[in-house]
Amino acid sequence: MEKWFVQTKKADFESWSRELGIDVVTARVLRNRDILTAEEAKRFLGGSVNEMHDPFLMKDMKKAAEGILDAVKEGKNIRVIGDYDVDGVTSAYILTKGIKAIGGNVSTAIPHRVKDGYGLNDALVNDAASDGVNLIVTCDNGIAAAAQVELAISLGMDVIVTDHHEVPFTEDEGEKKMILPKALAVVNPKRYDCEYPFKGICGAMVAYKLMQAVLSLGGNEALKGCMDELLEFAALGTVCDIMELKDENRIAVKAGLKLMAKSSNIGLNALIEVNSLDPSKLSAYHMGFVIGPCINASGRLDTALRSFELLSSKDKAEALTIATELKSLNDSRKSLTKEGTESAFRYIEEHNLADKSVWIIYLPEVHESIAGIIAGKVRERYNHPVIVLTSGEDGVKGSGRSIEGYHMQENLTAAAHLLDKFGGHAMAAGMSLKEENIEKLDEFLNERANLSEDDFAAKVMIDVPMPIDYATMKLAQELESLEPFGAGNPIPLFAMKDAELLSMKRFGAEGKYARYSIKTPSGKIAELTSFTDPEIFLSFLDEKFGEGCGKRFEEGGSFSIATDKATDKGAVKAGNPIKINIVYSLDINRFRGRESLQYMLKNFC
Repeated sequence: MEKWFVQTKKADFESWSRELGIDVVTARVLRNRDILTAEEAKRFLGGSVNEMHDPFLMKDMKKAAEGILDAVKEGKNIRVIGDYDVDGVTSAYILTKGIKAIGGNVSTAIPHRVKDGYGLNDALVNDAASDGVNLIVTCDNGIAAAAQVELAISLGMDVIVTDHHEVPFTEDEGEKKMILPKALAVVNPKRYDCEYPFKGICGAMVAYKLMQAVLSLGGNEALKGCMDELLEFAALGTVCDIMELKDENRIAVKAGLKLMAKSSNIGLNALIEVNSLDPSKLSAYHMGFVIGPCINASGRLDTALRSFELLSSKDKAEALTIATELKSLNDSRKSLTKEGTESAFRYIEEHNLADKSVWIIYLPEVHESIAGIIAGKVRERYNHPVIVLTSGEDGVKGSGRSIEGYHMQENLTAAAHLLDKFGGHAMAAGMSLKEENIEKLDEFLNERANLSEDDFAAKVMIDVPMPIDYATMKLAQELESLEPFGAGNPIPLFAMKDAELLSMKRFGAEGKYARYSIKTPSGKIAELTSFTDPEIFLSFLDEKFGEGCGKRFEEGGSFSIATDKATDKGAVKAGNPIKINIVYSLDINRFRGRESLQYMLKNFC
């Protein structure tokens, strides 16, 4: 079930159009991205890396930078401890590469998903102490590791925490109080006392900001020379951790994509090559759905250190070998994910989860590394908060994915008495617990969930109601300037009523995609391209106009209906033309040096 909403945010669009030299439609799309003024719109369209926020605005940033510089100057051993996902690997690479550039004695540890679990743990701390480490620097983790930080201090080590996850808290009479690790510095924009102007950055961006601060204080030429490369990986972490592409995230990703086109990183280039990508045409999609999953695959099915080794590789042959291995692992992950997702859908039916608000799905046989992906696919289909639990070596582990209106991390905080360990943010979280607490967790979360049927309706946010007749190549080119698209900056969507269906033609392997010919209310003939399974569209026609309508439409018979007033559905025979309402986007199809305007069908009713 979907609900369509036309965004109606107000501004002087004619003035923006004149001042910025853009179509009023583009101006409206910009306003829908929470742009308030023409000046902000100008920054959105052309912001540069120099306009990113000052890293020293982040709480404890100066302390952290000075701590690293002092450790390097004194010849101390530094251990960077990351995490096993893309954000954790890229942030670990950024810090390790940057500290090496200024002459630091630095090593890297990344937790094993199965053996260690998420983030800093006692074993990693004890290993560091045994290896003679003097300073631990965490990245993409550590904010919830107060006990482990204390252990490190007791063993004679200093700790600098860099993270971006929600800060653990206690609540007393409605007032939240932070629980911060007692580290040398705790750098996290989500600290309540941090005045950094943009809170929505990932762990890799926090790491990049720290290296900016180190460069500012230390003035090292070698570090200066590798900052562009570090920005590439801050951009990759941003996209893969699904951060909103607003403010400096958008600037970083836009700049990062340009830098990737001529990247000096041998490992990244190897990943691009084995996936048959054109470096000059990379997009946020390629980051999030091609390159990122390969890096993630090693952390899911093997060890994320393999991905770190790829990014650190100095030999092309070695890099290609590792990249091929990671691609193969990702292909295996896809197969496991497909099987696990099908099991989750069966579980939903067998356990009547449709009657609940928060869905807890226990799949003990599924590999714990893909629980989050499966939860995401279930959420995507049903738009419910979902937690997928699996049976790990040390008990039950799981990952949750949420929807608007349900803050996953805060609800898990309330359920902390039922969990062994947890962490995350509003839309996603990870946890571990005892098997006997699964049912109790289910009951607890559903009892406190204040959600209605409206919350479970997927929202389609339409930027502008606009007949296809208005769309031009110039407008499509303008909209391209809003890229990169992703979380917080979705592809602009337009809506048109009463599109008359004329015909359809399948394309792609096994006809899994389709093009639909339509007539607009003004009489223009247009073709809509859809990468949604055509069977979904044909089933929609059967449901809306009567059984058999979809088949008749595809076969090219009579495409009109006569409405049955009793059922408000139609019989497939002569009568009124079949008309539907559509949501579409604009695209430019580039093929053999030619460009053509393309209408992409996104939703219909």
